[in-house]
Amino acid sequence: MTVSDQGSPDNRRAGVANAQDLIHHHTELPTTRISQWLDVGLAAIGKSASWLWFIVTGVIIYAVIGRYVFGQGSVLLEEVQWHLAGIGWLLGLSYTLVVDDHVRVDVLHERLSLRGQAWIELFGLLFLLLPFLGLAVYEMFPYAYHSWQQGETSQAPAGLSHRWVLKGILALSFSLLIVAALSRLLKVTALLFGFPKPIRVESGNNKKEDAS
Repeated sequence: MTVSDQGSPDNRRAGVANAQDLIHHHTELPTTRISQWLDVGLAAIGKSASWLWFIVTGVIIYAVIGRYVFGQGSVLLEEVQWHLAGIGWLLGLSYTLVVDDHVRVDVLHERLSLRGQAWIELFGLLFLLLPFLGLAVYEMFPYAYHSWQQGETSQAPAGLSHRWVLKGILALSFSLLIVAALSRLLKVTALLFGFPKPIRVESGNNKKEDAS
């Protein structure tokens, strides 16, 4: 009696590897000198903002203990939770674009060649993402400024003051997204048109050579 190799561990591992290659969504674009500088700054902001989640967790634990152990709820702590969570999430948006780990919902992009993906990125950035972000920032900065002028505070009697801070972070986060989108646009044009000139970068033991 012969046993088919179809169910062997090696074949299963190969099948998993092929599936991962198929669903891999990252577009391996070359980088440029300007993009590298911008990405370093945006990554530093995103990684710094990630520490806010530890603070949020601590505040939540403190608030839960206060409410259910000592019977002392706090509107202030509840608002601190969602303010800090909002700030951490908003400042992390540009980082996800830099590392290309944002959510993609498509069935075509990942199956195209690298240049085909780059053309989709080019049109998406120029005609969808950047116009949307520009309009959002245009509306958000006055939104935050008017909140500051009015000295807006929480509607809850014991809530936080300085509501304009969160609205200012909202405007800042979309501004950082514009910077991240421009950085990615430079990488796309470097691949498609050779401008700006792609540069060699090192990633672990692998090197990405200059693209021609």
